[in-house]
Amino acid sequence: MRQLGLFAKYWQAGLVKTRLAADIGAPAAARIHQECVAALVARLGGMADRQALCITPPEHAQAFRELAGNQWQVSDQCAGDLGQRMRHFFEQALAAGADRVVLIGADSPTLPAVYLDEAFQRLADFPVVLGPSDDGGYYLIGLSRAPPDIFQNIAWGTPAVWRQTVARLRTAGERYHTLPPWYDIDTIDDLSRLRSELTGPLADDALLRPLRETIETLFTG
Repeated sequence: MRQLGLFAKYWQAGLVKTRLAADIGAPAAARIHQECVAALVARLGGMADRQALCITPPEHAQAFRELAGNQWQVSDQCAGDLGQRMRHFFEQALAAGADRVVLIGADSPTLPAVYLDEAFQRLADFPVVLGPSDDGGYYLIGLSRAPPDIFQNIAWGTPAVWRQTVARLRTAGERYHTLPPWYDIDTIDDLSRLRSELTGPLADDALLRPLRETIETLFTG
């Protein structure tokens, strides 16, 4: 059974997209984050047998339920740093019967669906699948068995995440498959790149229209 997880934080101004907020303001950055979450939920519905929208903080669960509809199961992320929360997600998913589990974050709203398809397919042959992001981290991780030791003592949120994770896998002799690179929306340059996508190759994607309109409002006033 395939399970897809999406980690998402509530779109409270000042607590999300703080690097982007330095350039466009906290309320606008929070709105971008909200539209990114909504776009991924809409675009990726039906990608797996079971889909989990893993949210924080728990007091905003209702807002996520309204967004998720009936294709996503909303659940709380556990306490701890990002590594602890990811490990818990994979352990729970595998214990509940999933044998191919993929997890993404909410920072890549135009992530190609074919990359997710490839991740699930490759998990038939590899215990670990990783999608490198341009900022030195990864936009996707997939596991087909109990998590290896790649979630502890990682410098989360820094350009060292990918390098440290791959080094840990190689040291442990773990086989892994690497997906094509993609990008996260963290800075104004990333937002400009996203705008180019949404007004170019993805201009006709109706599921991305709210995000596109929000960004255009920011750029054009």
